[in-house]
Formats: sequence, structure tokens, C-alpha cells
Amino acid sequence: MHGFDLAFASPRKLPRARELRGNVAVLDIAFASEAGGKSFETVTLPLIQELGPRLAAWVDHHDSVHHARFAGDPRFVLSTKAEHGACPEMITPEVVARAGRVDTLVCHVDFDGLASGAKWMRGGVEPYPGCDDDARAIDTRIGVPGPVATRMDRALRARPRDQALFGIIVRHLASGLADPSLWAPIDQAGGELAALEVETRRIALRYERVEPGLVLVDASQRGGPYDKTLLLLIGQERAPISIVVDGDSVTFAARFDSGVNFLEAFKISGGMPTRISLQRSKLKEALAALGVKPADASRLAAPP
Repeated sequence: MHGFDLAFASPRKLPRARELRGNVAVLDIAFASEAGGKSFETVTLPLIQELGPRLAAWVDHHDSVHHARFAGDPRFVLSTKAEHGACPEMITPEVVARAGRVDTLVCHVDFDGLASGAKWMRGGVEPYPGCDDDARAIDTRIGVPGPVATRMDRALRARPRDQALFGIIVRHLASGLADPSLWAPIDQAGGELAALEVETRRIALRYERVEPGLVLVDASQRGGPYDKTLLLLIGQERAPISIVVDGDSVTFAARFDSGVNFLEAFKISGGMPTRISLQRSKLKEALAALGVKPADASRLAAPP
């Protein structure tokens, strides 16, 4: 296994091609959509074009109408969320071999994305038995992940912007968990989630039920950091759709197996059908698309 450079990214915040060494594989990074005020044309496509022949592979499992543009390009291994609940299961030895030499891996910053990077570094072999299943359980929030993935997921939710932590997790997974000392910084980060969970449960007390079948909470005013994933899951225990408003953004979520498709409801070109973030300015329109009465939509979308 030769040395890889690692870069960590999100669909709306990608590195520039000049910052990436050699041939590049992009893993678990959705094509940008207009949901967050960006677009495929302004974010994703420029990186693809700037990399040119240096782009060795792009593997992703998020829906996008733009997948069709690359149907004939073997470098692009693209699916919908329904087809593959997580990205690591798409990274097979055949996919890695077909890409040829890769010098830099660009990974999404959740367990799913980091496990994808580690699996690529291992030639398409799972970092540990069941890692693919764990990634699917975490990314869909269906089922229960094993203890290895649970520890890492808690660390990532506690420190969602900690680049050093991302690197430690990829390294630990890529080694097949060979160095027990690497658990120390991971567990230290994971231990910080408890305080966030307390604040999250306080915020959840303010959930308001909205017909038909929604709950909404404004988390803009709070006593400290919180875990948005947990807050959304608590909401889904009370209604099919949970909505969290936070500052200038609003996040909608439903169970992976709910049949809800926010991309269709909001006419968004791509992303996760069951979890999506929009600009707060679009809240009234989004609530109306979900069947909320106009008076309720206007009240809930009104500035604080």
C-alpha cells in the first residue's frame, strides 16, 4: 500500500484541483445541488473539469439528476441512496484496480466517507469484518452499528470539523485497527458527545407538532453546542418528518425507509432523499410543499 494524501470535503465545500497531488479519487462526495445556495455547475463541475485526466475515480451513492452526464465514463461509479445505503460497499477491489494509481483521496467527513477512504487504501478490502454493514447502518440510521463504528461515529459527531480526528480514523481503519493507541484520541473526542446530548435533549423539549405529520424546533437559541443528528432522530420518534431550524439554515429529515423524498417535494436536483438542508429563506415554501397550511407555514417561517 503506497502512501496516499488525504483531503476532507463536503459537497458544498470542495478543494481546488491545484491543492490535490497527482491522480485523485473522490469518495462519498455528493454532486452539489441548489439546496444550500450552491449548484453542481458552480461547485462540482469545476473540480471535475480542473482535474481533467487526473480524476481517477468518483464514487458516490447520493441521488443527482446530473449522474446521467457521466453514464458512459467508467471513472464515475454513481448510484442512488436507495441502491446503496452507504458508499464503502461500492468500493470493490475491481473499482480500485480499474482506477489505477491514485495519489490523493478526497473523502466526505462522516464515518461512511472515512471508511470509504480506508477501504480504498486497502485495495477494496473492508477494514474489519462488517465495516460495510456498519457504514450502512450509520448512514441510513437503520439498524445498530457494531462497537467499532459506534465509537468512531460518536467521535465524529462530537467534533464534526476536526481534520486531525478525520485523519486518525482513516489511519486506524486503513491499518485494520492494528494500533490500539489510536483509540485514545478517538474515545476522547467521543466522550465530549455526552454534553452535546444533554443540550440536544433540552432543545428537543421545544419541538412543536405541525400537521400533517411534522415536528419543528428552532435551535438557534441554545445553551451550547448540540448534536443535530440526535435532535432530528428524536423528532422522528414523534412524527414522520422532523425539522430543525438553526440560524440561516433549516434541515428536514425522515426515516430512510419512510418513502419520503424531499428532493422531489422541493424540486432539488440531488442529495439525500430523506435528509436535506435549505436556506431559512425557503422554509415557508418548503412547508407548503409538505402540505402545511398557509397560516402555519407563514407563522413558522416568520423571522424571530
